[in-house]
Amino acid sequence: MRRVRPAAPQLAGLEPYDPKYLPAEAFLSANENPCDVEAALRAEIVREIRRTALNRYPDPLANDLRDLIAEANGLDRDQVLVGNGGDELLFDLALAWGGPGRTFLNLPPTFSVYATNAQLTNTRIVEVARRADFSLDEEAVLARVAAGDIDYVIVTSPNNPTGERAPEDFVLRLLDATDALVVVDEAYFEFSRRTLRPYLESHENLLILRTFSKAFSLAGVRVGYVLGHAHVIRELVKVRQPYSVDALSQAAARVVFANRATFEPGIAAIIEERERLMRGLLTLPGVTPFPSDANYILFRMEGADAAWAFLYERGVLVRDFSHAPLLEGCLRVTVGTPEQNDGFLAALRDFIMGRCEAR
Repeated sequence: MRRVRPAAPQLAGLEPYDPKYLPAEAFLSANENPCDVEAALRAEIVREIRRTALNRYPDPLANDLRDLIAEANGLDRDQVLVGNGGDELLFDLALAWGGPGRTFLNLPPTFSVYATNAQLTNTRIVEVARRADFSLDEEAVLARVAAGDIDYVIVTSPNNPTGERAPEDFVLRLLDATDALVVVDEAYFEFSRRTLRPYLESHENLLILRTFSKAFSLAGVRVGYVLGHAHVIRELVKVRQPYSVDALSQAAARVVFANRATFEPGIAAIIEERERLMRGLLTLPGVTPFPSDANYILFRMEGADAAWAFLYERGVLVRDFSHAPLLEGCLRVTVGTPEQNDGFLAALRDFIMGRCEAR
């Protein structure tokens, strides 16, 4: 037998997630923290890893880390679940609340993995698109959930890739309007300084997703977590992969979370640089940046795909959304170090001036 039968039918036409992670001098495409874990904390991580038995399976539920996260958020351990980055937890969500005969409400443009997970799990996808300025069409969302067939909805706050956080009063109206599981993806909440955590006790259909990848400089370690009601967490535990968070990642995350206050100056610096970067973009002719509460800025411009190539030739890698649905003509730049941000602005200015001169 030389042939193999086709893969599962839901894979037909599905494009793998591609972050377009290319070599560059300035990585401003993936919303990572531009600063690595500082030396003293890295040394503490190394000491913790040296105490870790490599021949033993890790704690399947990362309970020591769960306890740290729970205590910091005024919760019990059974209200926290740790995963292999936020991505694993998002897939677990689709497994537990999606599937055949189930419906996911998507609010594009937003993180493309949400819809991909729904497709992979044979979950029906319905969409309520954002307005032209990327704000949520709040009344349309509320009208859609009123139909009663939505099983889960993801509200990203701040939204990736557009940048603005979801209005708190809207999320509360949504929670009160439906028994669907409302997942608030707070991967970037440290940069917005706003969270829906205070409403967990009063809304059992609220689940909050967070990550160590952004503010805490651990994108390479792959640790995320969710906060929710205990019975919601129990359902997610049923579908998660066993031992999905390895012992070394658990060790690194424990040290970082216990010392999370040391990241505050860096977070504040990124917020300050975000505002400076926004001011710089506003000075460039033909560039329309969108407001951001995260550590990146989405902007629209003529010739965005050519601008991406020009920037890359100058050693600056940004994210190209110029041909993505609802994001036509847009690029997204991560807030980097002051030097990286200056280099990005200078290169983009050169591109724009060159096009003006060519005309």
